[in-house]
Amino acid sequence: MSEATPSTVPTLAPANKIPKVGFASLGCPKALTDSELILTQLSAEGYQTSKTFQGADIVIVNTCGFIDEAVQESLDTIGEALAENGRVIVTGCLGAKTSKDGGNMVRELHPRVLAVTGPHATQEVMDAIHLHLPKPHDPFTDLVPNTFGVAGIKLTPRHYAYLKISEGCNHRCTFCIIPSMRGDLVSRPIGDVLTEARALFEGGVKELLVISQDTSAYGVDVKYRTGFWDGKPVKTRMLDLVQSLGELAAPYGAWVRLHYVYPYPSVDAILPLMASGLVLPYLDVPLQHSHPDVLRRMKRPASGEKNLERIQQWREICPQLVVRSTFIAGFPGETEEEFQHLLDFLEEAQIDRAGCFAYSPVDGAAANELPGMLPPEVREERRARFMAVAERVSAARLRRHIGATMQVLVDSAPGMGKKGGTGRSYADAPEIDGIVRLLPPEKISKTLKVGEFTKARIVGTEGHDLVAQPF
Repeated sequence: MSEATPSTVPTLAPANKIPKVGFASLGCPKALTDSELILTQLSAEGYQTSKTFQGADIVIVNTCGFIDEAVQESLDTIGEALAENGRVIVTGCLGAKTSKDGGNMVRELHPRVLAVTGPHATQEVMDAIHLHLPKPHDPFTDLVPNTFGVAGIKLTPRHYAYLKISEGCNHRCTFCIIPSMRGDLVSRPIGDVLTEARALFEGGVKELLVISQDTSAYGVDVKYRTGFWDGKPVKTRMLDLVQSLGELAAPYGAWVRLHYVYPYPSVDAILPLMASGLVLPYLDVPLQHSHPDVLRRMKRPASGEKNLERIQQWREICPQLVVRSTFIAGFPGETEEEFQHLLDFLEEAQIDRAGCFAYSPVDGAAANELPGMLPPEVREERRARFMAVAERVSAARLRRHIGATMQVLVDSAPGMGKKGGTGRSYADAPEIDGIVRLLPPEKISKTLKVGEFTKARIVGTEGHDLVAQPF
């Protein structure tokens, strides 16, 4: 197929043709919610999405610019879209990234793109679409198909959804360039967040995954001001938000799962809500390291040396708590003693789910200038050693569930689950944790349905996964 030639002159679709937009969404769940906003607006204005780049009138690529592998994937996808379609708009974190010469990285490497914007830039993307592919008719938002009403279009399976509560971050961690791309913390009005959550539950969502750059800091930027929802005052802060989300979810029997929770003392107040079953006893806490000196070089928030004590206190309040975290091995200046401290912490804290990155010198990160940059092979060797310990700890934690009865949210059930299926327990966030492999039900009459809960008895483990017998 020959490439279309990019032009600044709008291309009008034939009167009887609905304009189609190709879309590629890369990166983290926060970028995914940006994509959902853009797709919702496109659908509201009468555009259709294309399943292929070739079948589209124009292509949008929502990029990631965090680590080198993500940057390369984004650049490759832009190149693929240009080769297969020729008319490409770029948005997302990579769009905000500058080159070593101070210019826009995307434009320097792919000068043929039609437009480049940064992250959370729905209006700028729509302006570019209107310029290069004018909208077919006036919007009628109440007629948008495949949406959750005011919550808009979702790219996740219909039974779970991400709920972004804020954008940006006030921290300046030395390994991270996110604030330079996404800006400082901006909390969404609590009434808007709760309205979206209710629309998702009403639309059938059974698991709400709360995300942001720093969930614990929700409301800091507005000094925890009081908002209103359903005629009642609600403070813009994490505790009030989580309490309200749990109360909203209860009539629907739905889960609320918390991600990117920094271990501030204020988080302690959330644990009783988990112990009572109002929200899932699950915390995604991005600890990054354990040694105080490494944490200082990272410029991490909160008191890192108290993290072990804090996690132990959390488990005293809520014994069923599952903690997932991410770590960096081989940070500049990390000594063998500091790395061993991290391995010891992993075992002492009994981290249920742990991921680890070998330090990657991301362009623009302050950590690149720190002394003691370790050779790539040392960084990778430490990552491998970390994961060996993490997997041993995780496997032991999983074995504690054998013999227990758990509620499982079904993600896959071919043939109504007669031959089994897959799902997740409260301990498993989608795509980043393990799964529950469901065996064929004991009763012939028992069926499994995607998006519904089933009771299951845990009979074994397989690596990071549980094996369960539905009943």
